[in-house]
Amino acid sequence: MRSYGQYCSIARALDVVGDRWTLLIVRELLLRGPCRFTDLKNGLPGVATNLLSTRLKELEDAGLISREDAPPPVATVLYALTDDGLALEPVLKALGLWGLRFMDAERPDDAFQARWLAYAPAWFATDADPDAPPAVVQLIASGEEAVIEIGGGEVRARAGRAADPDLVLEGPARAVLGLLTGVIGIDAATGIGLTTRGRAADVLARLRPVG
Repeated sequence: MRSYGQYCSIARALDVVGDRWTLLIVRELLLRGPCRFTDLKNGLPGVATNLLSTRLKELEDAGLISREDAPPPVATVLYALTDDGLALEPVLKALGLWGLRFMDAERPDDAFQARWLAYAPAWFATDADPDAPPAVVQLIASGEEAVIEIGGGEVRARAGRAADPDLVLEGPARAVLGLLTGVIGIDAATGIGLTTRGRAADVLARLRPVG
């Protein structure tokens, strides 16, 4: 692992997590919990197998992840974040919130997965009306599906489908995530392909972007 050689906490942090793919490995472990190597590989489109192995070894040496054998019959190694690795969650949230300003365009070769669709509203939105009844939103973006559950002042999200959602938002990832995170409004989202089914006005009013 290369070092900037500076007596500065920012430089020291970047010595550990500043290399390409490192923070995205942490993102996957935060979102998924303990993972097999193949799970991480599938969750990081574009990463080379040997580079992923190198980054995992570096993170283990730095004390940010641990390796443990999964119980039978799985018979494989699971990677998990240590307490020091879990402490990066607010760093990733802050970085992701700052990065929203660059989410105004999708690139043709951008990969997109349901977990990323799910964490955005959970991390970057709050419940604006904690006393209102719970609401469920089904998201369908670029073929990926996730569910938002709003209630009691909290916003929770997961990949998958909801049985009877109060609102369905469907369209390109830029439209769905842009609307949920406050990057664009409903009119702009509709203009680039968003469709809504259900109680759009009152349910969307519950989701207040953090930024």
